[in-house]
Amino acid sequence: MSDVVPPIQEFMQQMAATITRTAGMLDQNQMAAFFQNMLAAQTVYVAGAGRSGLIAKAFGLRLIHLGYDAYVVGETITPAFQAGDTLVVFSGSGETHSISSICGTAKELGGTVCLITSSPDSKMSRVADCVVNLGDFTGYYQKDTNSFEIRQLKGDYRSSSSAFAPLGTFFETMALVFSDAVISSLMEARKAEIPDMKSRLTNVE
Repeated sequence: MSDVVPPIQEFMQQMAATITRTAGMLDQNQMAAFFQNMLAAQTVYVAGAGRSGLIAKAFGLRLIHLGYDAYVVGETITPAFQAGDTLVVFSGSGETHSISSICGTAKELGGTVCLITSSPDSKMSRVADCVVNLGDFTGYYQKDTNSFEIRQLKGDYRSSSSAFAPLGTFFETMALVFSDAVISSLMEARKAEIPDMKSRLTNVE
């Protein structure tokens, strides 16, 4: 076993500092618009591809704990999207074909589309009613305009950049922190109590 000490703690501190700096640069109006949409929403659908999809699911789960009717697009038991429903999409590039198609369908059905992204000038951004730009600190999405599917086929998921926040890591981490902060804000606005949220945790494990 090597005696070399890996710079894990250093990378953690660098990531935390970058998140703090980036959070201070986010557009207040964009965040307020997203929050108001979530506050008014009754039924919420979440979507995303790859790791962004995992962040979407985590957000949807917390919405359920808050008492929302929340569903993941594409799951077998997900009900039909109705006019007035809200779709929340997580996509760093804003160009993923399958997710872009979902956004278009939600709009056609009379829904509201909210996008969390690092690419404010993208296909999904032009469709969305509400866009929160989390920034592209590492420049990953500016350099690569290919869709998620094309990057996978080409093998571009391998890191060719610096070890700090490779590929879409920074967007995904920032999206998780942002969405959890939104949940905290919704808890306060809805006067949610922890015992009530606990009562909605799964109990069939």
